[in-house]
Amino acid sequence: MLFLQISLLAVLLAAGDNEEASQEEISFKMIQSSSFYNRSWVKIQNSAWLDDLKTHGWDTNSGRIIFLRPWSKGNLSKKEIKDLEEFFHGFSILMPQVTHRHASEWQLKYPFEVQVTLGCELDPGGAIVGFHRLAYQGSDLLHFQNNSWLPTAKGGTRAQDVSRVFNQYHASKETVQIILTDTCPRFLLSILHAGKADLQRQVKPEAWLSTGSNPGPDRQMLVCHVSGFHPKPIWVKWMRGEQVQQGTQQSGILPNADGTWYLQVFLDVEATETSGLYCRVRHSSLGGQDILLYLEHHQGSVGWIILAVMVPLVLLTALAFWLRKRWSHCEPPASLLPLE
Repeated sequence: MLFLQISLLAVLLAAGDNEEASQEEISFKMIQSSSFYNRSWVKIQNSAWLDDLKTHGWDTNSGRIIFLRPWSKGNLSKKEIKDLEEFFHGFSILMPQVTHRHASEWQLKYPFEVQVTLGCELDPGGAIVGFHRLAYQGSDLLHFQNNSWLPTAKGGTRAQDVSRVFNQYHASKETVQIILTDTCPRFLLSILHAGKADLQRQVKPEAWLSTGSNPGPDRQMLVCHVSGFHPKPIWVKWMRGEQVQQGTQQSGILPNADGTWYLQVFLDVEATETSGLYCRVRHSSLGGQDILLYLEHHQGSVGWIILAVMVPLVLLTALAFWLRKRWSHCEPPASLLPLE
C-alpha cells in the first residue's frame, strides 16, 4: 500500500509546472443514469470514470463490466469483479422497480431522470473519501453517510420519503459501505499505479488563431484554438503585454478521439483595439516554454494568403483578356466576292 501511495504522489506532482495544474482531487466514480419514460419503459446506462476519463462501460445484455483501458481492472480479483457485476446488475433491476412502485407517493412525473453516483475521491493530502449520491432531474436528492441514506436540505419532503424507503434495504447498504470504505479506495490507488504511463503522458498542444462572427458593429471576435494536449489541465488567455484581457471567455475542455483535449478561448474587442493582442498557452508538456500567438502575425499571414490567391487570379484574367483580343485580330476577313 505504501508503494502505491508513493506512486500516486508522483502522478499528482507530474503537472506541477502548470499554474492551473496544482494538486487537485482525483476521483473514481460509477454512474448509473436511468431514463423513466413511462411505467413500463426505462432505459439504464452504466459507466465508470477516472475524473473525466471513461474507464469502464457496461454490457446490458450480459450484465458484465467492459474494461476500456488495459489497466482498467486495477488490482481487483476475479471474485471481486464478479461480485461488483452481480451488485450492479441487481441494483439495475431493483432500483427501477422501487421507483415505479412509489412514483405516485414521491410525486414523480413521467418522463424523468434519476442518476446514481458511487465512488471515492483522493485529496492532495492523501485522504480518500467515499461518496454515494442520488439525483432526480439533475438535483441531488439523497447522499449516503454512515451506512444510511440521508435527504439533502433542498430535497424537501420527497427526499425524506425516498430515504425512508431506501434505508429499508439493509443488505444493499452493507454492500455499499464495503465498496466505499475498502473496494473503491484500494481500486483507485491501483488504477492510478497501473495506468501511470498513460495518465502521465505529456503531449504538446497545437494552437492557432481565427476570427469568429462579428458580435456587433465595429467589433471583432478573436478565437484562440488549442488542441491535442495531454494531460487536461491547461492555461490559455488573451493578453496585451503582461495583462490578461478582461472579457476572455473559455469553452469547455472537450475530448478528442485519441484521448487528448481541445478548447477555444474567445475575446470580444473593438476592431480598432486589436494592436498588441496575443494568445498565451501554458501546459506541463511545454517545459515552461509558453506558446505565444500574436494577432498581428495572424492577420499578416491572412493577408499574404489572400494576396497569394488574388495575384494568380488577376494574372489569369489578364491573360484570358489578352488571348481573346489577339484571337479577334487574327480572324480572316470576310469574303468580298459576291455570293452566287
